[in-house]
Amino acid sequence: MTKNIKAFYVDAFTSKTFGGNPAGVIPHAENLTDMEMQQIANELNLSETAFLIPSPKKDVDYRIRYFTPTEEVDFCGHATLGTAWLMATTYDWMHKKENIVLESNIGKIPVKWMMENNQLKAVSMTQITPQVNDIVIDPKLVAELVGLHESDIDPKYPIKIGSTGVPHLLVPIKTREAIDRAAPNFKELKKMNNDYHISTTHLFTFDTNGEFDIYTRDFCPNIGIEEDPVTGAANGALAGYLYLENILSHNEPHQLTIGQGHAINRPGILYITITSNKGTPIIEVAGPAVVSMSGNIMM
Repeated sequence: MTKNIKAFYVDAFTSKTFGGNPAGVIPHAENLTDMEMQQIANELNLSETAFLIPSPKKDVDYRIRYFTPTEEVDFCGHATLGTAWLMATTYDWMHKKENIVLESNIGKIPVKWMMENNQLKAVSMTQITPQVNDIVIDPKLVAELVGLHESDIDPKYPIKIGSTGVPHLLVPIKTREAIDRAAPNFKELKKMNNDYHISTTHLFTFDTNGEFDIYTRDFCPNIGIEEDPVTGAANGALAGYLYLENILSHNEPHQLTIGQGHAINRPGILYITITSNKGTPIIEVAGPAVVSMSGNIMM
């Protein structure tokens, strides 16, 4: 029997088609096998494709799974945001519920709507509690792997592994110019990330000329993607790092605007809120999205 699968492209962290980070979304994946999900993700050939499966749990609306063109991953921020935007708009969930709860391999992800004049302006996802781990690695090696000089790395901040469910190597860079000039050796970077069990290498800088609070780029050849344009998971992990490493004060909430994707003509913006619950940071990552394409896959 032929399966007729509804599929969408959703550009996340942007209000313009072909900006931000495109994700595939399959809103009805309950009859797909793991192999079929992987085949669809490979065919769509986006950094990640999200698959929604109805959940029998009363406190969960959907099970969500994420596949790159080559493998399943435990969490993807931009695909979560794009999926939530699609459900809120195309499937009108913004008028049915105030929020939805998605359950991923790393746990529950609450997502709420940010409305203005009865219009959806953004969706906001609460990521799981962030963690930061030390890594023993030569900054010169890191610089070489991303195609920069050791002098481009900002020594005021430590290189660490940050996570809100998926580990990212967080690398402080002095200038936006240096981040834009980064030209990784993807073969060797892939090997290093695999050796340290890191999902992505995430460059960040505070040098933004006031356009953003932080500017970033994200490289992830080890999961089948050379560069992810605008990354909800990595920037959420970065926000947790900034709090846990005492780079940001614990005495007040923080709202960060992060720019990413500009170096590869997929500009996007993330809005991140950091609050504290008895010393534990709560990371909310928000942004708009655009449904840029829809169609059917015949299998």
